[in-house]
Amino acid sequence: MEKLVVVGLGDSITAGNPGWDPDPVRRLSEGDDPTSQYLYWAAQADSRLEVRNHGVGGERTDEILARFDSAVPGADVLIVQGGINDIVQGVAPELAIEHLRTMVHRAKERGLGVLLPDVLPWNKGWPEAEPRIRRLNDLIHALGASEHVKVLPFHDTLEDPDRPGRMREEWTPDGNHPSVEGHRRLGEQAFSLPDSLPGRDVT
Repeated sequence: MEKLVVVGLGDSITAGNPGWDPDPVRRLSEGDDPTSQYLYWAAQADSRLEVRNHGVGGERTDEILARFDSAVPGADVLIVQGGINDIVQGVAPELAIEHLRTMVHRAKERGLGVLLPDVLPWNKGWPEAEPRIRRLNDLIHALGASEHVKVLPFHDTLEDPDRPGRMREEWTPDGNHPSVEGHRRLGEQAFSLPDSLPGRDVT
C-alpha cells in the first residue's frame, strides 16, 4: 500500500495544544497525549496516511508562512491551517487571507495537494470576535473555490447548533482549543483528502 505523506502546517489547532505538541520541549508544558491531534485521528481512519505535524501554538498566518519551506519537503498533501491568532491580535481578515493564499499558491507550484481548514468557533472570544471569524471563513471558502482547493469544515463540525459561534463544551477543554473528542471529530468527520493529486490515486 502506497503511503501518502500529509503535512499539517498551522497553529495550536494543528499542534494539538493543550494536550499535545509536536515539539518535545513544548510538549513538556502542553501535554503528551498524541490523540489530541486531528492528524492522529485522520491517520487512524485511513491507514495510507503518514502524518507530519508542523503546528506551532500562537502563530499568526505570516509566522506560519515563514515556516513553509521547512515544512513541505517530502509532502504529498499540505494542510494550510491558520487565522485565529490573526483575529486575536487584531490583524484584518483581508491580510490573513493573503498569507493563506500565498501558501496555497506555493504548495500548488510544488505539485502538492492542498487542504484549507476554516477557522473554529472561539468560545472565549464570543461574541466580539465572531463577526471577524465569519468574515475570515467567508474569505477562506472563496479562496478554496477560486483555487479549486478543498476547504475542510472545521468550524461547522465543532459548532454547537444550540449556541452558534461556540464549540460544544465537551469538544473544548478551555474555550480556545479542541478537546481530544473535538480532534477526533475533526480527524474523522471534517478531514478528507484532495479530490486529486498529480500522478497519485487517492480513491
